[in-house]
Amino acid sequence: MINNKKIVVVMPAYNAAKTIKKTYNEIPFNIVDDVILTDDFSSDNTVQIAKKLGIKHVLTHDKNIGYGANQKTCYNKALELNADIIIMLHPDYQYTPKLIPAMCDLVANNVHDVVLGSRILSEGAIKNGMPLYKYVSNRFLTLFQNILMSQKLSEYHTGYRCFNTKLLKKIDYNNNSNDFVFDNEILAQCCFLKARIGEISCPASYFEEASSINFKRSVTYGLGVLRVTLSYAIQNIGFYKFSIFKNL
Repeated sequence: MINNKKIVVVMPAYNAAKTIKKTYNEIPFNIVDDVILTDDFSSDNTVQIAKKLGIKHVLTHDKNIGYGANQKTCYNKALELNADIIIMLHPDYQYTPKLIPAMCDLVANNVHDVVLGSRILSEGAIKNGMPLYKYVSNRFLTLFQNILMSQKLSEYHTGYRCFNTKLLKKIDYNNNSNDFVFDNEILAQCCFLKARIGEISCPASYFEEASSINFKRSVTYGLGVLRVTLSYAIQNIGFYKFSIFKNL
């Protein structure tokens, strides 16, 4: 806990057997109260390793339903456990768990409602292995979103996120996409609610075992981001109401 705030780490997993132990062992349990792992029908022994590590809450899907759906399961369980702060940590060790205290501290002390671990602020994205096409598309999409959504974020596409649950409870994220664009939808919803979004520098690693979507899925994600951003801008001026921002 920090400031009597219950901190729950959620890990949406898919074929993370080779990296989950290293990720889990770096979690700072001096402040983290609980860990949830949800497995999206992995073909390896991710679930068995998670249970062997002693992760108390291991949830499984009986078929692969998508990264966004996996997050929904994570957040629903964390809210059920009365978490005050939820931090999403990928179990593929792309992001270091050592940043959890810094990210949670900003939320626990009411500085921000959301904190993102930015790969761009670290200035080492390409050096650390980010494919050039992903870096270029990241920069383009981020610029596009900042202009249309009146924000100043360095990136919207990191998977390392820390949320105040008071904010998550205001968002109907269960009706968001089950695919990768879920990440962008939930951030757009946070922006629509005028949430205080902060960022910290987060070096990310790219290696064979780290999960990463291929070029085709990246294009699908990019088109989804454009859709979400245009929906935000159109609704923000009162021209049309979209379901993603319903009741916000």
